[in-house]
Amino acid sequence: MNQERALRLQKKYAGSAAAAGQQKKEMNVGRRGPGSMAAHGKPKNAGGTFLRLVKYLSQEKGRIALAAVMTLLYSVSSLASSYMLRPIINRFINLVSDGEELAAQIAGFAAALGILAFVYGVSVLTQWLQQRIMLSVSQRSLRRMRRELFDHLQTLPVSYFDNHGTGDIMSRFSNDVDAVGEMLNTTFIQIISGAVTIVGTIFLMLYTNVILGTITILFTPILALVSRQIMKTGRKAYSSQQKNLGALNGFAQETITGQKVVKLFNHEETAKEEFSYLNRELMNAQIRAQFHSGIMGPITHQLCNMGYAVTACLGAVLVVTRGFDLGGLTVSVNYTRQFNRPINEISMQMNNVFSALAGAERVFQVMDEEPETERTDTVPMKEIKGYVTLKHVNFGYRPGQPILRDISLEAKPGQKIAFVGSTGAGKTTVTNLLSRFYDIQDGEITVDGVPIDRIRRDFLRKNIAMVLQDTHLFTGTVRENIRYGRLEATDEEVEEAAKIASAHSFILRLENGYDTVLEQDAANLSQGQRQLLNIARAALSRAPILILDEATSSVDTRTEKHIEAGMDAIMENRTTFVIAHRLSTVRKADGIMVLENGQIIQRGTHEELLAQPGRYADLYHEIIELD
Repeated sequence: MNQERALRLQKKYAGSAAAAGQQKKEMNVGRRGPGSMAAHGKPKNAGGTFLRLVKYLSQEKGRIALAAVMTLLYSVSSLASSYMLRPIINRFINLVSDGEELAAQIAGFAAALGILAFVYGVSVLTQWLQQRIMLSVSQRSLRRMRRELFDHLQTLPVSYFDNHGTGDIMSRFSNDVDAVGEMLNTTFIQIISGAVTIVGTIFLMLYTNVILGTITILFTPILALVSRQIMKTGRKAYSSQQKNLGALNGFAQETITGQKVVKLFNHEETAKEEFSYLNRELMNAQIRAQFHSGIMGPITHQLCNMGYAVTACLGAVLVVTRGFDLGGLTVSVNYTRQFNRPINEISMQMNNVFSALAGAERVFQVMDEEPETERTDTVPMKEIKGYVTLKHVNFGYRPGQPILRDISLEAKPGQKIAFVGSTGAGKTTVTNLLSRFYDIQDGEITVDGVPIDRIRRDFLRKNIAMVLQDTHLFTGTVRENIRYGRLEATDEEVEEAAKIASAHSFILRLENGYDTVLEQDAANLSQGQRQLLNIARAALSRAPILILDEATSSVDTRTEKHIEAGMDAIMENRTTFVIAHRLSTVRKADGIMVLENGQIIQRGTHEELLAQPGRYADLYHEIIELD
């Protein structure tokens, strides 16, 4: 990879997140309320993110309480088993060598070991139970998080998906949620257990010997200071890792989806270079993240060993000089190591904590996005007849960059209105406004005399059927994909819709006919066949408003002629808006709007527009010449 290309990639991906955030902010100026900066400002702090995670766990109070009891029993039994060594050692350190007294001491020793084994058994059982309970708690919490994330995505405006890559959104469900799950599965309960163990160990250490306990405790601030500094730098490293992971996943998904385009333009090497760059950036970010989390364990472990050595040496001095019992020394040294163990384990778990907090922040960023909202003064409507008007509509995706300028038109029920013009003239934008994928900035759009922003979106979209240029089919049978247009439709109605769309014949030739399962967006069908199924889906819908955005652009001329007859039946008694480059598909339109640079420069019927010089006549005669 040459230096110029490397710099271009660095600039592209270094500024992509900021550019997307700025573009999204510009597009939504004036449409966000208080709290909108949650998604676009600085990421939430670790404490705030952790508290939001706790809220998911709070819905499992009963299980968490039971897990807390098990944790307490586990910690108490672990601490008790360690302290029980003191009387055992002190009592049986000097066994007598004769007769019945020796036998009694051996029996007592065996009984003490039996009790100790029972306590160890309780420790093992309660540890298993707490982990099993918390596993259930964490998975149920993750289920709610994934559900809420997916549900919230369904409420977001189309503009959000236009400004965020599919791969990056998907990484929130996979990588980020999985990172949270890793923490909730094991780390969360280990931190709680470690905290209880630390408190109990401190008490027993001081109870056993104040001097040795104090020495061990004095090492704690040093450990805390070192851990805090590593955590501070490690959190930034993990946040960078998650962002780079999202960028890599997004690029991989886009490239795999667009393999035909990549191969068509011989961009395999370019794709390899770009993936290599992103892969290297992810590697560097992961090295930094893993280094900061990995170095914590060795450093804290060595500090703990220093405390252990000091305690052992000083304890030996106390045994010799002050008659400190040998059992007490054994327990103190054991507690010193046991005190260091949960601290060391907690520090080692910071790897998962960093990753989980970074992932949770990204999940919560999506959840904090403002959903599509409805006005409080919406007008209740029982039905829509299809009388649509646009009055002096102005719109731009970004402030200061208008796409539509002073658009006015009228469509009566049953009429067919066509939009023609150059690419980028604003034809598709009009249909986006009709469906309220975006809201206008100036002017008015009414349906049956009601301003479109006072009609509930779900009711409005229920009464609009749309066939887009880009086809999309879901995993399922052919019948289920057509029925997506109206879920309560019968099998006979599904097949009738397929016949109208000229899809019935090719469907019957499939392996299982209407029960053929389509996967991977129907990759086993041709582009034209996929579009025919989309048209059949629209035909099945009883929506009074129909939008056809280059609906026949993916079918050949012969198939298009078959479809036109069926489309006439579909459009009967429906208000239809047609966007087409093929002027042959708009000849029968009741009104043709010629758009250029976001303005209607001509309007009229096919015959009226041909009778006058202008853009439409030029476009038509160019087509004739080509034909």
